Amino acid sequence: MGLFDKIKSAFIRDKEKEQESEVEEIEEVDQVEEDAEDLVVEETQEITETEIEEAEVEEVEATIEEVTEVVPEPIEISEEEISEVTASEPVSESIDTQEKYNKGLAKTRKTFKQRMNELFANFRSVDEDFFEEVEETLIGADVGFETSMRIADELRQEVKLRNAKKPAAVQNAIIEKLVDLYEEEGLNEVNELNLQTNGLSVFLFVGVNGVGKTTSIGKLANQYRLEGKKVLLAAADTFRAGAIDQLVVWGERAQVEVVRGKAGGDPAAVVFDAMQRAKEEHADVLLVDTAGRLQNKVNLMNELDKIKRIIQRVDPEAPHEVLLVLDATTGQNAMTQAKQFKETTDVTGLVLTKLDGTAKGGIVLAIRNELHLPVKLVGLGEGIDDLEPFNPNDFVVGLFKELLQEEY
Repeated sequence: MGLFDKIKSAFIRDKEKEQESEVEEIEEVDQVEEDAEDLVVEETQEITETEIEEAEVEEVEATIEEVTEVVPEPIEISEEEISEVTASEPVSESIDTQEKYNKGLAKTRKTFKQRMNELFANFRSVDEDFFEEVEETLIGADVGFETSMRIADELRQEVKLRNAKKPAAVQNAIIEKLVDLYEEEGLNEVNELNLQTNGLSVFLFVGVNGVGKTTSIGKLANQYRLEGKKVLLAAADTFRAGAIDQLVVWGERAQVEVVRGKAGGDPAAVVFDAMQRAKEEHADVLLVDTAGRLQNKVNLMNELDKIKRIIQRVDPEAPHEVLLVLDATTGQNAMTQAKQFKETTDVTGLVLTKLDGTAKGGIVLAIRNELHLPVKLVGLGEGIDDLEPFNPNDFVVGLFKELLQEEY
């Protein structure tokens, strides 16, 4: 089953759940009304014929009024009341990965839907002006310039083949093309981290300051420790004020040790000490934090090359990953950073942070289609356990399933 078929299946399942929910709501209302009618009968039966003969007419009328008050008007259950009842029900603490992606991509999905609505608000016909608007819509959704142009070109042919004229059919064709291109560009892509089954795994983290690099290292360290691995951190960002202290704080939170030197010292020396200690203590994973300066590419490249040479003196196969950390909220700026770092060093994969806090999740499509760099990890929340291995299928289903339209 292809990715688009999986999205259609998820879309159909959601529609069926909505219909089942509507039926249950109607049945609930009917049951309440039946219970009210039964209550009227029961209350009325309690008034015997003898009591009616002996009672004053006014007392009988008062009794009837009390019974009437018990009988409610036809009951309408508002969405707010339903959500309150639902919220009061116990929720399982274990949320599956797909649900995390669904929640994490909510803002991006909403923005996509708004842009699609704007695109089709003045829909008249599928002409050249329409395809130009498609290009602008996709560019605005951060899927990238090249990707947007390619989708528009392929859509021209697809719409003719399908003879698609209704907005729903055309919108579904756009989504299908996006998904097909995403799937095509992901063939043979490795999204799993290159974790060594025997011996030490060394991961080098690069990226500009402020993108969540140190935070990602801390979260990943915590995950590996919980899996029973011996983890060390290396504070090789010796230039930024507070960078060492920040990593030490994360080391304490993750309950792992941090190898560090003096502020302003030689980063390569810190890495050398970390590699020696990792070997001596039989560590499973070493995560290395590096400086985030990109203003001078030559200096940065020289620094990273020196760090790699130091690592390879101890282990010629390391580093096993060079992970570029990008802030998803910056959209096309993240693309620019990725291009620059790709030119500067041998990036093996990406860590995309703050994906849950942005409406620019479409950047994942651009990264895959234009840079051909695999996303390895994504941040789907602020908690220490909210750094997730990137799942291409869960991502694309979470992004697009609510954008499909029923075709009539």
